[in-house]
Amino acid sequence: MTQWVENPSGGRDRGAAALARAWVEVLVRPRRLFRSGVAPGDQAPGLVFAGAVVLVEELTRIATGAAAYPVLSDQPALSTVLFLALAVVLVAPAALHLTAALQTVILIAAAPDRAGVSETVQVIAYAAAPCVFAGLPYPGVRVAATAYASVLLAVGVSDVHDVALPKAAVLTAVPAALAFGYGFRGFAALSEVTGLTWADVAASLA
Repeated sequence: MTQWVENPSGGRDRGAAALARAWVEVLVRPRRLFRSGVAPGDQAPGLVFAGAVVLVEELTRIATGAAAYPVLSDQPALSTVLFLALAVVLVAPAALHLTAALQTVILIAAAPDRAGVSETVQVIAYAAAPCVFAGLPYPGVRVAATAYASVLLAVGVSDVHDVALPKAAVLTAVPAALAFGYGFRGFAALSEVTGLTWADVAASLA
């Protein structure tokens, strides 16, 4: 699952410029990126991409005062750096691989011609591109960013795992909810916009 290869067949170029190109491409031409930029075993660019998205999102939250990291030993600056590093280097890759594992389990029965777990990791990583805006203090922007990320995940799964787009939308619903609804706080933003909570939803269904 965590294999990196030195000379992959296809995949993305390395470096900051390639990272920026991939971000723009997945936003405006997602099918092109998913078809040409996702390669078996080539997780390195995808993991770096996901880490960069989380870094920008969390730095935005810090700059706007939305982040509330614990303060250790009366060192707020060092504590912020520490928890930011943990979020980017540890939490983001772990969450990415767990979400990819869940997505793979969902795909087992529904997509017999599916690609491998490595490709799923890359798809989820690139689908998170709009979430660079999820740290902004505007609930509507956060809802739009996480919703678009969910759409990109469905598109990526459709292209990479060879399933119809409507079917891919269903198959990616739970992973998208976890990664973007909870991970990037899309549901919390939606609650701010609509005034509805899960308790309200549950009560309406009762």
